[in-house]
Amino acid sequence: MEILIKAERLEKSYQQHLALHDVSFELRAGQILGLLGHNGAGKSTLIKSILGAQAFDGELSVFGLHPQRDRVKVVSDLAYISDVAVLPEWMTVKQIVKYMSGVHPSFDQSQANQYLEKTDIKLSAKIASLSKGMKVQLHLAIVMATNVRVLILDEPTLGLDLMYRQVFYSSLMSWFREGERALIIASHEVAEIEHLLTDVLVLRKGKAVLKANIDELESRFSTLTVSSEKLDDALALSPLYYRQGSKNHVVLFEGAERSRLESLGPVSKANLADIFIAKQQGVKL
Repeated sequence: MEILIKAERLEKSYQQHLALHDVSFELRAGQILGLLGHNGAGKSTLIKSILGAQAFDGELSVFGLHPQRDRVKVVSDLAYISDVAVLPEWMTVKQIVKYMSGVHPSFDQSQANQYLEKTDIKLSAKIASLSKGMKVQLHLAIVMATNVRVLILDEPTLGLDLMYRQVFYSSLMSWFREGERALIIASHEVAEIEHLLTDVLVLRKGKAVLKANIDELESRFSTLTVSSEKLDDALALSPLYYRQGSKNHVVLFEGAERSRLESLGPVSKANLADIFIAKQQGVKL
């Protein structure tokens, strides 16, 4: 698959603060990359660099172009959706759809209307009158109608109820499968997006602490469920992380021999949320 984004030893500093340090990754068509990290980990800095919104050190190309020098060309095939309402609220839905047809070379107005027909959004409605969930649906419909090759989503469902979240991701995945596209999803809701991802990039204090294919995680990480009586034996094997329960405890290992763990209790596939927390701690127990 074609490489759409390539970063090599990417760095960004704000005065004395190093926001990104030695971050390298590739994004190809067909990939859905989960960009994970707590506040201040460097997610927003990385996204701004890809969008061409700031200078950076190191190498970064988007569609083989420089995101700053070639920004006009880059943004014709790259879109961004955040949790912040950025649509002009004084416009009606019909007006913004018409406006987009005049400013984006690849925007398909009929396609946008088809997406909106599947929602409860009326073309005559003012954007200001829409609920947050409807605004997110409208934004997604507009972006999908531009047929971009890479879409970056930054906490796109923050504050939405479960119904809107399900509708949002269902629409997104249908669109994703229609072409040679790639997604970057930055979210704190790790469990919510885990089943969508093909790859994951975890940042901690500006550094990449985990970069892997989702299938690779299954062979690298194991979860042991252990009783209180055997917890000390499990901790003696140097786990990455553990969660205490009332009777049983969940202990996460990386690269451990499965047969050795099974002598202490049942072993299962590690979930991404536990792996994420372990990598954010930065220390072994």
